[in-house]
Amino acid sequence: MEITLTPELEKAVRDRFASGLYESESEVVREALRRSLQQDDVGERLRREAAVGFEQLENGETVEISGREAFFELARRRS
Repeated sequence: MEITLTPELEKAVRDRFASGLYESESEVVREALRRSLQQDDVGERLRREAAVGFEQLENGETVEISGREAFFELARRRS
């Protein structure tokens, strides 16, 4: 596989490698890809949770709370 990077990205990869935290420039790119995929997973999970929350709002399934302690008490009871 061959990948072409912009000059800015190429410099970033070289700088990260030069920092001594990585054993190769390829390792820098692999780590960046892993982190990107992880962020995608987190983003998808947040989208699913938000969709559930909006559906609950539309269905009137809400609870009014007043204050931080009330919020944490509700969370404790639901877990």
